[in-house]
Amino acid sequence: MIPAFVKASRRDHDVGLLSVVSPVYGCESCLEQLVERIKAAMAPTGMAVEILLVNDGSPDNSWSRIMELAALHSEVRGLRLSRNFGQHYAISAGIEHARGDWIAVMDCDLQDLPEELPRLIDKARSGHEVVLAQRVERRDPPLKRLASYLFFKLLSYLTDVPQDHSTANFGVFSRKVIDTVNHMPEADRCFPLMVKWTGFKTALVPVEHASRISGNSGYSFRKLVQLAANIVLSYSDKPLRLVVRLGMLFSTLAFLIVLASIYLYVAGDIAVAGYTSIVASIWLLGGMMIFCLGVTGLYLGRLFNAAKARPYYVVSEYLNFPGNGQA
Repeated sequence: MIPAFVKASRRDHDVGLLSVVSPVYGCESCLEQLVERIKAAMAPTGMAVEILLVNDGSPDNSWSRIMELAALHSEVRGLRLSRNFGQHYAISAGIEHARGDWIAVMDCDLQDLPEELPRLIDKARSGHEVVLAQRVERRDPPLKRLASYLFFKLLSYLTDVPQDHSTANFGVFSRKVIDTVNHMPEADRCFPLMVKWTGFKTALVPVEHASRISGNSGYSFRKLVQLAANIVLSYSDKPLRLVVRLGMLFSTLAFLIVLASIYLYVAGDIAVAGYTSIVASIWLLGGMMIFCLGVTGLYLGRLFNAAKARPYYVVSEYLNFPGNGQA
């Protein structure tokens, strides 16, 4: 998946390069400020920086803006995905093309403050492979905060892995961590869960969370539910275990009902079996069987998609990538 020219270029950079990866969708008005604030924040550190802007099929003029910024700033590199693959797939594209010893991942809408990057870097250099930005107070609408909270609660329950709703993608990661994530073969990508799975030493740094400058979040409640379902089916077998427990529960209830029916029949309280109870039982058990088969089918669908072994993103254009026809 990682192009050869990216692998080769990693041997040429100076020690101490920070790669900032930012997926771009519907935020063309933020990009210039994003680049300038990243450069201004990192300038006092003396650390070299490259900024990878990954256009995830954005419906606005984001790619044109990225082209302008790449022409003005040698630090800016652009990746244009052939269509909208999703945030975590855009992040995967960015980190697979990043050359830095340290890689930062942040949103492009400036809710993740570039000014916090030096603090995250300092914490990482103190002996941590993963440093996550912990949002002390989220600057999102109440409904968005509630949806996010419920999303992480559901995710924690169904994956059996504690999830912190105050952290997201924003953080700094060592080259060792990113290389490990890049070599994970699964087509269904969830960057925070993949990083957590690696088990490397992690630290949290409280940061300020800013309000969105422009645009709206790409995650509606429906998309959050869909994302949670995709993550659960890809990273946990708990739904299958719940289905087994549910089947055992209904089998037990059915056995108890049979015993009760036999007792009532022997006692003479039942002359003719009730039509309503029979129909209700058929519908209930039939519905549960269809539900259980549906859950199993979802997992089979995931296996089918994995067996096709298609790339999980496609890059249609590169900007400022040496050896790929770019300056």
